[in-house]
Amino acid sequence: MTEQSQLPPTEKQLAYARKLALRNQVIVPWEAQQNRLSLSRWIGIQAALRPAERPNTPSNKQVAFAEKLARIKRRQVPEECFRDRGLMSRWIDSNR
Repeated sequence: MTEQSQLPPTEKQLAYARKLALRNQVIVPWEAQQNRLSLSRWIGIQAALRPAERPNTPSNKQVAFAEKLARIKRRQVPEECFRDRGLMSRWIDSNR
C-alpha cells in the first residue's frame, strides 16, 4: 500500500470534489472520500466530463428580477415565461 492511499483527502481536494459533483450533478461516493488516492482518481474522471446540459428554464436570478419588475409595474409575469428562458428574457426586456 502506498503512502497516498493511507492519507485522508485534503480539504482542498474535498472542496474541489464537491464543486465537480455539483457541476456534473452527481454525488461524491463515500469510498472515494476515504483516502487521497481514490479521491484523486474520482476527481480526474469527473473533471474530464462535460457539465450537464443546462435546462431551458429561466435562472433563479431571472425569475427574481422578473418578479421584482412585475411588482413595480403592477403586472403578472405570464406562466409560460417560467418554463422558457428566452421568453423570460424577452418579457424582462419589454418591461424594464
